[in-house]
Amino acid sequence: MDMKKRITLELRSRSPAEIVELVVDNSRSADGEVEGLTDEFTELEFLSMVNVGLSSLAKLPSLPKLRKLELSDNNLSGSLETLSEKCPNLTYLNLSGNKIKELSNVEALQNLKSLQSLDLFNCEITSLEDYRESVFELLPQVTYLDGFDQEDNEAPDSEAEDEDEDGEDGAGPTGDYDDEDDEEEDEDGSERGEVGLGFQVNRGNQEDDEDEEDYGEEEEEEDDQAGIQGQKRKRDVDDEDEEDEDD
Repeated sequence: MDMKKRITLELRSRSPAEIVELVVDNSRSADGEVEGLTDEFTELEFLSMVNVGLSSLAKLPSLPKLRKLELSDNNLSGSLETLSEKCPNLTYLNLSGNKIKELSNVEALQNLKSLQSLDLFNCEITSLEDYRESVFELLPQVTYLDGFDQEDNEAPDSEAEDEDEDGEDGAGPTGDYDDEDDEEEDEDGSERGEVGLGFQVNRGNQEDDEDEEDYGEEEEEEDDQAGIQGQKRKRDVDDEDEEDEDD
């Protein structure tokens, strides 16, 4: 798929000004030039054009907010001066796997004053004697070259940093929601406690009523039995009187 068509697909009915990240890896550029990108991508911060057959950056549009640019596995050997003109705020640049052979090829990056990380893996320039020392001297603003600083300390994972920032940004609202949930749980717990207490009181009253009813029924039964026994004794006395009269 050609680059221009790929960019149109990536837009997904959005305007270029809405795009912050754009990835067109493995698409095909026309004649080794950038195509499909325009000055309308004013908010673009991350652009990846890996393995698209680029041999020139002459047609790269102005991207003032671009901070990260992936250009690995292309055919670039020069024209890097375009980057300082069109993408002056770059902090990360990946040129791995290109045809960069001499220090003069990267000299144009001196004007990228915000550049902190530069990758030149699998470029012929890396085989030069004192390659790392020379690049750090030529580009003093660069902190990390091929993933390590001058003391061989590894560069931090940019994705992890982004996640940490997102986590810090989201900590406030998350905490607020947790507090609200706790309050709701406390309220629910209090309500449940009140309901439980009410239920226990009502149940206690009900049991008292049932005990009183049972006691009343027992008294009635005793009275009935006493009445029956009284009637029986009366009948026995009457029978005895009748027998005495017969005698």
